Amino acid sequence: MSFEDYRGVWVFIEEKEGQIAPVSLELLGAGRRLADKRGDELAGILIGDQITALADTVFEYGADTVYTYDSPIFKHYRTETFMKALLACTEKYKPEIILYGATSTGKDLASAVATDLPTGLTADTTILDVEEDTGLLLASRPAFGGNIMATILCKKYRPQMATVRPKVMKALSPEPGRRGKLIEESIPLKEEEVRTKVLEIVRDTVKQVRIDEADIIVAGGKGLGSPSGFQLIHQLADVLGAAVGGSRDVVEAGWIEHHHQVGQTGVTVTPKIYFAIGISGAIQHIVGMQNSGLIIAINKDPNAAIFQACHHGIVGDAFEIVPMLIEQFNHAWNGKEDGHA
Repeated sequence: MSFEDYRGVWVFIEEKEGQIAPVSLELLGAGRRLADKRGDELAGILIGDQITALADTVFEYGADTVYTYDSPIFKHYRTETFMKALLACTEKYKPEIILYGATSTGKDLASAVATDLPTGLTADTTILDVEEDTGLLLASRPAFGGNIMATILCKKYRPQMATVRPKVMKALSPEPGRRGKLIEESIPLKEEEVRTKVLEIVRDTVKQVRIDEADIIVAGGKGLGSPSGFQLIHQLADVLGAAVGGSRDVVEAGWIEHHHQVGQTGVTVTPKIYFAIGISGAIQHIVGMQNSGLIIAINKDPNAAIFQACHHGIVGDAFEIVPMLIEQFNHAWNGKEDGHA
């Protein structure tokens, strides 16, 4: 394999109902940094039905080139159709790096492409870098249950591929009017040749807490001792109008449902304020909340790892400290309502 034939950084642009997924915009920011370090172009690849107009947004968020596959056959995501388009484009233009969001779609597509291309795939990456001279992608992620950070290399094959968790990278500020090169591609694929058929779209009407969209999160860990102790988290969250989060330990113990879990095997969050109460601070958890605006930790163990990741730390018993916080916040809110604050 001649590495000289492979140039540029690509981002798979995930689209749903006419909107670009936020993680794709985040990856354009990360891809721009990698491409600039290599002195190469950044490209986005859009696959869908009536999606060419979205190329303008991809340019505004940093892409130099956008490849599009715009056809009714791509109206709904199907592994087979999207994989064939991406493989065709990859074999024709030979990117050095391809990045995907670690969403259900991105992970499915990336793994399918990796089975056909002679290359590997690093999943759930949280840190990306590239060697300026060699172009070797340094994709880092927690490993062994979050106990260590491993940097995965693909030394012998191209393209190098990685899926990246939402919320761990930052999108660039868009430049309105920024434009680049639009390349419209197609593949000779007919509907009758596709084995998977979309018969019906059934929308989930169950409302779930979206902690990844919350401005304030109050998260608790096993340090709270029991399900009844964990109610302290709910009480503080109610006062603050915050979302409730939890560590993997409390989810596995059944104290709270999985969609509240913050961390590598849960949700990555970036709230303005993050309370970590009774959470020791395993790497697996830190990865999921380290980019929060303000992190406040409460733990009775002065040597807890969470204190290395927070902005403000309180060493003490949560059952003494949190009730005082609730009282003070209640007093502050009531004061505002009465016009005294």
